[in-house]
Amino acid sequence: MRSLPPRMMDLLYHEMILPEETVEVRKKVREFAIKEVAPRAHEIAHQEESTDTFPRDIFEKMAKEELFKIPFPKEYGGLGLKYPTCATVVTIEELAYISNSIAAVYDVHCILCGHAIMYGSDFIRNKYLKPMTEGNLIGCFATTEPEASSDLSSHSVKTVARKSGNKYIVNGHKRFITNAAVANHVTVLVNLEGKLSELVIELDSPGCTVGDPDKKMGNRGQLTSDIYFDNVEVPEENLISEQGNGLRVALGTLTYGRVGIAASGVGMAQSAFDECVEYMKNREAFGKKISQFQYWQFKLAERAIQIENSRNLYTKAALRIDQGFEFPEPEAAGAKYYGTECAGDMARDAVQIFGGYGFMRTLAHDHSTYKVEEIFRDYKIAEIYEGTNEIQKMIISRAIFGRDNL
Repeated sequence: MRSLPPRMMDLLYHEMILPEETVEVRKKVREFAIKEVAPRAHEIAHQEESTDTFPRDIFEKMAKEELFKIPFPKEYGGLGLKYPTCATVVTIEELAYISNSIAAVYDVHCILCGHAIMYGSDFIRNKYLKPMTEGNLIGCFATTEPEASSDLSSHSVKTVARKSGNKYIVNGHKRFITNAAVANHVTVLVNLEGKLSELVIELDSPGCTVGDPDKKMGNRGQLTSDIYFDNVEVPEENLISEQGNGLRVALGTLTYGRVGIAASGVGMAQSAFDECVEYMKNREAFGKKISQFQYWQFKLAERAIQIENSRNLYTKAALRIDQGFEFPEPEAAGAKYYGTECAGDMARDAVQIFGGYGFMRTLAHDHSTYKVEEIFRDYKIAEIYEGTNEIQKMIISRAIFGRDNL
C-alpha cells in the first residue's frame, strides 16, 4: 500500500457552506476509505476487468458501514438525512480521492439505479431499493445503446417494449452499463409504443444476457458490459412512474448523477494535487526543490483555486437538489463540466511534475508505483459519462440564451 500524502484540503479549504450533518458524513467516509479502500486501491486500478476482480469485498464493507443508506429516506432503508444529496456527493469525493473505480461503483448503485427507483411505486422501492441499501442486491442503470448515448430521443432509443397482457416484452441492446456483470437488476430506458419509459428488469430473466466486462483505459474496478434483451418478459408493476415519463426519470437521475461525477472529479484533482505538493517538496532539480520554481508555484496556486471553485460549485448544486429542485441548472451542468475539467487539468500537470515517474505504472528497479499515472487514466471518462462536457455547455448556454435562441 502506498503511503498517503498530507491532505492539503484541510489546510486550504475552509468549509463554510455544507451543513454539519454532511461534514460528519465526510469524516466517516474518509476514515472508511483510508482504512478499507486504500490498501486495495492500487490493485483495483491496475487489474484487468473480469467478474472475478469486481471489488466485492469493498462493496460488502460499504454496505456494512451503511454507506448505501446515505442517499435515501428511512422508509426505504435509508438514513433519513436532512441533506441526503450533500452527504452522497461528499461520499463520492472521498471515495474518488482514494479510488475513482470505487466511487463509480457507488455512484451507479446509489445515484443512478437507486435514484431512478425512487421515481417508482412503493412496490418497486420496497422490492428493489431496500435490499440495495443493505447491499443484498446490486443495481445498474441503462440508457446508452450502441447508437444512442447523448441523444436519448424516441427515434434514437432502439430498445423497445410492447405491452402483452399484464407484461411488457422487451427487445434491444444496451452498452457500457456499469455494474451489469455483477448486478441483480437494471433500470432501463425503453421505447414503449413510441413513448420513452423506464422499467426495472431482473438480469436473470429468461432472454436477458449480460456480456463480458469491457477492457478499459481506466476505472478498471468499474465493470461495464453490454446487456441484451431477447423477448424478455417484465411484469407490468415494474414500470417506473408511468408510460411516457421515462425521459424525465432518466434526465432527473442523470442530473443528480452529474453532481456526483463533479464530486469525483474534485476527489481525483485533490488527490493529484496532494501527491504533487509532497513530491515537489522533496524532488530537486538544478540545485533546488521543484517547489521553489516560480512556474510550478504559480501553477499549483491556480489549481488550488480551481479545486476550491469546483468543490463550491458541486456543493451549491447538491444543496439545490436537497431544497427540492429536480433540475438544478446551471449549477449541475456547471459542476460536472468544471469539476471534471479540473481533474483533467490537474492530472496532466501531475504527470508533468513527476516527469518519467509520472508515466510509470511500476518502476522495475524497485517496484515503486505512482498514483498520478492512475489518476491520469481514470479522469478521462469523467468528462464523457453521464453527459459529455460538451452537452453540459449546451445546457449552460440554454440557461444564458433560452432554448428558443439556440
